[in-house]
Amino acid sequence: MSVQTPISKKEPKHLSARYKEKRRGHRMNSRVPVRLEWDLPSGKRIKADAHTRVVNPYGCMVVLEHDLPLEHRVALTNVPMNASNAAVIVWKSEERPEGGWEYGVELVAPAMDFWGMEL
Repeated sequence: MSVQTPISKKEPKHLSARYKEKRRGHRMNSRVPVRLEWDLPSGKRIKADAHTRVVNPYGCMVVLEHDLPLEHRVALTNVPMNASNAAVIVWKSEERPEGGWEYGVELVAPAMDFWGMEL
């Protein structure tokens, strides 16, 4: 008789409290070119081009080479739609072997057509 041990579901250690809430909206795998902008403590404005892996009406998962902290505020621009929205980093992966991180980005007061597709 074999004994089965229960499978442990570990959450990533960088999971923020906000991300633990139930996800809102339908998610769609989609690679959308985006630009993120944020201010350094010195006041210098940083702009970085990136792309999404997943989008939904309330945010996205972004692949980015910059190391940003959780709860960091950014401006997210959907490049093809030329639409910008304030956003917050709510989840961060471990650093990827090929470089960079994946981030869960939540849009602040998003327009439901921000991605230019029905979700």
